[in-house]
Amino acid sequence: QHVGGEKDTQSEKLGQVVFSFSKQFVKMFCSISGQTPEEPVVSPSGMLFEKRLITKILADTGKCPVTSESLSAGDLLPLKTSAAVKAKPPSATSIPGLLGTFHNEWDALMLEQHALREQLHTVRQELSHALYQHDAASRVIVRLIKERDEARAGLGSALKAAPAAVGGKRAAESTDDDASKKAKGGITASVISTMTSLSKELSKSRKKRQVSETLASKETVESYSLLSSQPLHKTTQPGITACDIHPTQDLIATGGVDTSVVLFDKAQGKITQTLSGHSKRVTGLKFVPKKEDLLVSCSADKSTKMWRGSVGDKMECVATFKEHAGEITGLSVHPSSTYFVTASADKSWAFYDMETATCLAQVNDSTVQKGYTCAAFHPDGLILGTGTAENLVRIWDVKSQENVAKFEGHKGPITSMSFSENGYHLATSAIDGVKLWDLRKPKNFKNLAPYPSGVLTTVVQFDHSGMYLGVGGTDARVYGVKNDWEVVKTFEDVHKEVTTLMFGKDAEKLYVCSMDRNLREFGFK
Repeated sequence: QHVGGEKDTQSEKLGQVVFSFSKQFVKMFCSISGQTPEEPVVSPSGMLFEKRLITKILADTGKCPVTSESLSAGDLLPLKTSAAVKAKPPSATSIPGLLGTFHNEWDALMLEQHALREQLHTVRQELSHALYQHDAASRVIVRLIKERDEARAGLGSALKAAPAAVGGKRAAESTDDDASKKAKGGITASVISTMTSLSKELSKSRKKRQVSETLASKETVESYSLLSSQPLHKTTQPGITACDIHPTQDLIATGGVDTSVVLFDKAQGKITQTLSGHSKRVTGLKFVPKKEDLLVSCSADKSTKMWRGSVGDKMECVATFKEHAGEITGLSVHPSSTYFVTASADKSWAFYDMETATCLAQVNDSTVQKGYTCAAFHPDGLILGTGTAENLVRIWDVKSQENVAKFEGHKGPITSMSFSENGYHLATSAIDGVKLWDLRKPKNFKNLAPYPSGVLTTVVQFDHSGMYLGVGGTDARVYGVKNDWEVVKTFEDVHKEVTTLMFGKDAEKLYVCSMDRNLREFGFK
């Protein structure tokens, strides 16, 4: 009976385990996670667990997490079940749950997009900073290259102008300017003969010459407006003080307060070269018409330089003249394109031969009380006009270097002068305006007052036909010779004092330079 009773007790317990397990198995939920287990195991007490969860707990505590009875991993019985699809949680099966899930996903997407935008903004800032640094570095490199080229050009000019070495050592320079000057050979008979022959030819051709059919009419000039404005020279030393137009190329040369000569290409609208060599402001420059590769410039540093360069090549200084003891204020090229003249504040003017790069004569007249302010050759080449600081216009015979006439009447130093191509008229300017002189009489036959009293008229310039006269001061104006010297057009698009003006071919364009360092082009649009 005892044995039979013990078997009954064990059977009863096993029945309870099976019954308990049967209920868990029907539910098939892990007693720890409440989810359907992927690898189910059952404890002796009939509890169903996920194997990975219960083994972790048993490793820490050694007890059943439900009944708190002692339990080991060896007591667990694995169950073999068929693979089942994991049921979705209740939050994913109801409409409020789905809406919550979508809302959470949308928030996560927006946060990710915001983070991406911040990263994009940061990358853009870094790229912008890198590009700015690259641009700044490029500018510095360009400036350094330009300064290097200018230094090389200055060194080359200094070497060319330096005295020759004697016995391996440089010859000692005289402290006396006059002692360093070479003796002048004078204007020889052959030079005079050449100039006389050319003068006769030019005089004859002038009488036969007709006004060009393509010359701009009065109405055309009246319609002129500003076409372009180009800032040239350095901003630290603004101001254009001299200008000339190349006779055949689209090239304009300007001299500035910054001591440099700038070559500007009109067609390309850019600076092609900057010539360095003068140490003070440039006061005059001229292209040589029949020798298109030559350019002459003069400066307040008492020197005159001759530059040479063929088409497409860089110009270089080929000769430097230092005949004057004062600032050079006037420069004019002879019609033969072989000679040129400079006038200076030292009360002298000098005559040069470009082919031999020598000064043939330097004229000092005891009657000249103050220095010269400007100079210009007559179109025939045998007469030289000079303006002075003593309010006089002096006319010189180039062959004899004698002062043959004086024009009085201005109330201040002569600022500019220009001979008409007809050979009869001379225009001069000063603080009292413009005076027109008839060289056949000679006498003053017309006065122009473009500006109020006390306002300086800085420049006068005839066009090549002699039909128009340009006047500059606080603005630029064009007068019609055949219109009784009346104003045809006034150009007020100039912000500072006009220093130079030049007419283009057939007066189709007018180029105006001023102290605001701008080269302005006026014409018909």
